[in-house]
Amino acid sequence: MLNAPHGFFIAGTDTNIGKTLVATALLHAYAGLGYRVLGMKPVAAGAEMIDGVWVNQDVAMLRAAGNVQAAPELLNPYLFREAIAPHIAADHKGVRIEIPRIRAAYDALAAQADVVLVEGVGGLLVPLSEHKDAADLAVALNLPLILVVGMRLGCINHALLTLEAIAARGLKLAGWVANRVDPTMPAYHENLATLSKRLPVPLLAELPHMANADPQRAAHFLSPLKLTAILNNIRKPE
Repeated sequence: MLNAPHGFFIAGTDTNIGKTLVATALLHAYAGLGYRVLGMKPVAAGAEMIDGVWVNQDVAMLRAAGNVQAAPELLNPYLFREAIAPHIAADHKGVRIEIPRIRAAYDALAAQADVVLVEGVGGLLVPLSEHKDAADLAVALNLPLILVVGMRLGCINHALLTLEAIAARGLKLAGWVANRVDPTMPAYHENLATLSKRLPVPLLAELPHMANADPQRAAHFLSPLKLTAILNNIRKPE
């Protein structure tokens, strides 16, 4: 039997729509509410050499936003230098992304923190291996999802397709965040209203466009009441 959820899986409608910004903002917000928090990115593609160590900036941001010390290999079990689809990066490196290894790392982190936020890679159906994808990982971790919607032209279709994928896998959606990635998006407020009607979960925050990602600023847009409510909800016995 799977353990009760210990956090959330941060999914996105696409790549480059602000999953890391939202995940780190959530970490800051939950830390501000008194929780011990950790951010995990099981699979990261794209790294640069800094002081003799390969570093992925998303992983670095998540690690900095946590308030509990944890081993790097737990926070990020798979790191690839190439900024390409993870299953392709893994193939180039001659390795296979194994979900049980990620689950073991997550369990170790969950034993150290009150809330663990697991950031996905790309969209929800991005392949991790020949037969597994990011949705399979969320299922294996038994985590409800927080969906980051990149507010730009086409976001309604992307969000509703993701919602169908969530339902098809038997996953639970806990809430969503609207991140204004395109400051010139036409009919922004109408799109936001449509999404609010179609997505059957709370809108946790509406983030303005940020030329430079600022997790601490973004955290101020998150509702403490809603964050507490969704956390309490996943911890209720079924």
